[in-house]
Amino acid sequence: MRIALFDSGLGGLTVLSEAVKQLPEEDFLFFADTLHAPYGTKTKEQVQDFVRESLDQILREDIKALVIACNTATSAAAEELRQEYRFPIIGMEPAVKPAVEMNRNTGKRVLVAATPLTLHQSKYAQLVSRVDDHSIVDSLPLPELVAYCEAMQFDPGVMTAYFEEKFAPYDLNDYGTLVLGCTHFPFYKPLLSRILPAHMEIIDGSRGTVRRLRSVLAEQKLLGSGGKGEIRFACSGREPDYLRKMQQAFELYHSRGTANTGRAVKVTG
Repeated sequence: MRIALFDSGLGGLTVLSEAVKQLPEEDFLFFADTLHAPYGTKTKEQVQDFVRESLDQILREDIKALVIACNTATSAAAEELRQEYRFPIIGMEPAVKPAVEMNRNTGKRVLVAATPLTLHQSKYAQLVSRVDDHSIVDSLPLPELVAYCEAMQFDPGVMTAYFEEKFAPYDLNDYGTLVLGCTHFPFYKPLLSRILPAHMEIIDGSRGTVRRLRSVLAEQKLLGSGGKGEIRFACSGREPDYLRKMQQAFELYHSRGTANTGRAVKVTG
């Protein structure tokens, strides 16, 4: 049985990379809804429909857990899916709580970068309201960044100009942490580390999400049930070129933070 990870595109590969590190004896299916990407500029109702269509395809596989490796899809659909399915469903949320805890006593603020839909969902507002007791959280929508990532646009010159424009309204000396609230955004963490002031930390929710996945699997005695260390990729559009791009993007991102794992990667249509 596999652990399925789902996103609208390449972003969830950043979560897959963390899952590979924490759960090396598992098999994974990564599914990208390429027919409907990006999600962040769609309505909640549209995203809910897209998630259900994708899950219909994912469930053709024998899976033991689902990670919704997308903050937008989690906000729109996770609670409803948990009421319908008995297997564990793990979602994502921006890492606002740890960021606030890191900065509560420093006098610095927290900047949360995410898609417009994530930032406009009531779940995000409730999260901030629950943890931001000192009103230090500001939100920065980056609607174009998912499209840049999907196009594999990592040119330092192009992306530096983009980020400098987006950060221009903010005095970054006032901020202690940037939260990457979309799973696509960590692809740009090395560049952001060079652009932002040296004192600013950059965090995302991948590590905490996979820790939660591991804990739930352990509770339900589903850890390491005969996995062979295989990753399979699939997408709603069934495009061979996109499958190759997923493998390329995963290897690019995963190689930054770990040595060669020897993990077999099988690309499937």
